[in-house]
Formats: sequence, structure tokens, C-alpha cells
Amino acid sequence: MTAESGSVLIVSGPAAAGKTTVAHLVASAFERSVHVEADRFFGFVVGGWVDPWDREAHEQNGVVMEIAADAARRYAESGYLTVLDGMFIPGWFFEPVRDRLRAASLDVSAMFIRPPLATTLERGRARVPPKLLDDDVLEHLWHAFADLGPLADHVLENDMDAAATTAEVVVRRLADGTLRV
Repeated sequence: MTAESGSVLIVSGPAAAGKTTVAHLVASAFERSVHVEADRFFGFVVGGWVDPWDREAHEQNGVVMEIAADAARRYAESGYLTVLDGMFIPGWFFEPVRDRLRAASLDVSAMFIRPPLATTLERGRARVPPKLLDDDVLEHLWHAFADLGPLADHVLENDMDAAATTAEVVVRRLADGTLRV
């Protein structure tokens, strides 16, 4: 499948929603594409590290998200359909990242993957290496995506759906333009 150059798809949702797996599958559906995992940019912070879920981490998190958005922007400007995945929480990080990409005259789309809380907790507990987040953090992050207001049309509830099935829905909606933000 081909896509317009200058396009970025933001795949977001709570921890353990399946964002990274789905984002990789979506990117794989296109001839010229890139998958940028925002979480990888956290690993570049060496001194002054703050756990991203701590209240004191807001500045660090904002910087990391901006840098991930800048990497996505450069790939998109170079003609790749760019799939950027991460926890871009509306009201915190989604809007600044979306606006940063739009300011570069990119076509921006978004999909929020949201399994039920029980599924999120189950997936979080089953992560290998052993889970990084305890149930309280997973639940807090899940609630951050519970009411997306004007972005509700960009939510895909994916209980125990196979990642490939979820990715097919995302690709279809990306193609029909209903994910533009």
C-alpha cells in the first residue's frame, strides 16, 4: 500500500494497550514507512532520570515527546508514512505533539487504542521482561484515556482482538481519512 508523503499517524493509548505491536503492523502495510517508538527516546536520558509516571517527570516527558515528534517529522518530510506510537495523553502531550507536526505542514492522523481496564491490567502483568508498572500506575494511565471527548471518534476499543485485526482497522481508517486530526 502507498501513502502520501508528509503523513504522520499517532498511535496512542494507555500502557499495555498494544500500541507498539499495532503501530509496527500498520507501518508494515505501506511500501515506504517508518515506525517511531516514543518510549525508546526515554532510554536516552542518563543523568537526571525521573520515572515517567512520577509527577516530577512532566518536563522530562514533554522534552522526550517533542524529540520523538521531531524525529517523526523528519521521516515524514522525507517521504515516509510515519507511525508514531506512545502515550500521548490528551490534555498533556497529544495536542503539543499534534500541533508541532501540523506546524511543519504535515497531514496528521490519530488512533487511540483502548482495551478494557481488566485487559490492560492482564497484559501489563504478563509483560516480559517482568512488568515495569504496578497495577495502580496501569490503572491511572488507563483512566487518562477513558474520556477523550472530541477525540472519541478516534478510539478503537480492542478487548482481546488480535493485533493484526486491530491494525487492519487502523489501516482502513487511515486510508479513508477518518483519523485526521
